[in-house]
Amino acid sequence: MIVRIINGERSRTRVKICGLTRPEDAARAVELGADALGVVFADSPRQVDIHRAREIFAAAPAYVARVGVFVDPSPDFVADAASRCGIDWVQLSGDETPELARAIDAPVIKAIHVESAADLERAREFPAAAFLLDAPTTDGRKGGTGIAFDWADAERLPWPRDRVIMAGGLRPDNVAQAIRRLRPGGVDVSSGVESEPGIKDAVRLEEFITAVREVDRRIRLAQ
Repeated sequence: MIVRIINGERSRTRVKICGLTRPEDAARAVELGADALGVVFADSPRQVDIHRAREIFAAAPAYVARVGVFVDPSPDFVADAASRCGIDWVQLSGDETPELARAIDAPVIKAIHVESAADLERAREFPAAAFLLDAPTTDGRKGGTGIAFDWADAERLPWPRDRVIMAGGLRPDNVAQAIRRLRPGGVDVSSGVESEPGIKDAVRLEEFITAVREVDRRIRLAQ
């Protein structure tokens, strides 16, 4: 799911559509070119159970990455959900310990709720394959708030940029700016392409993915 480096250049920015609650939205996202689909198993307006997650992922071909989003889960629940839903990546969006991450038998994406650059430095050695930069926790919500963090806090990263997924308040009208500024390996969107929580808007989905592909094209031309 994370961007590949070819001959020293970025290939393209990967797109993750998260907070899916309907199979038809997953199918539409894939049709438009999404690289990864995310479902939320934690307390959220977009929370789904394992049965629903299986239905959502069944709408996507095997080459599309399946991401399960958890907040302070038990290892047993992660293992059960991953096995039954065919999850490729486990996203940890709470206050999980390194020990929990090491116990998970799948690549881990660790969400960092960025209040300052110090949050990134504290997570430097966390055992994750990728890091998702999200907005600070709001009203106890660990994502999907539609709020952006200060991108200046992420201009100096403790990891290679191809291991970084940018999230938090991204929309069709600002995702190109975010990619130009931070050059992440991937971008993640949930509320920014919705008509209501958990319901993806087909027009906004298309606008978002088109904006990502267009800015990638312009970056390649400028290299």
